[in-house]
Amino acid sequence: MSEHGAVVVWTAIAAVAVGTWLFRTSFVVLFGYLDEIPPRVSRILALIPAAVIAAIIAPDLLVREGSLAIGIENERLLAGIVAFAVAWYTENMFVTIVVGMATLWALSFVL
Repeated sequence: MSEHGAVVVWTAIAAVAVGTWLFRTSFVVLFGYLDEIPPRVSRILALIPAAVIAAIIAPDLLVREGSLAIGIENERLLAGIVAFAVAWYTENMFVTIVVGMATLWALSFVL
């Protein structure tokens, strides 16, 4: 499995699972004691999905072969920009995916 052995790997997986569960449960318990979520916390929590999506997508759009690739030769970045514009304009996830993938497909043949 790895150089550390199966027991160490499964112990690490279990520790991460328990830690994640405790972290998520702490919010449920904390907000259970509050009558209302403070406005500042609510604003911060509203930004988390966008931050997570950006953290997942940005490396795939900006990094090629281990280095930063910002330029016209990066078809994924160009398709991502087009998809972002379509998402902003239409606010339709299906149209965004279709246009973004079609743009990526077309650019992969051109570039």
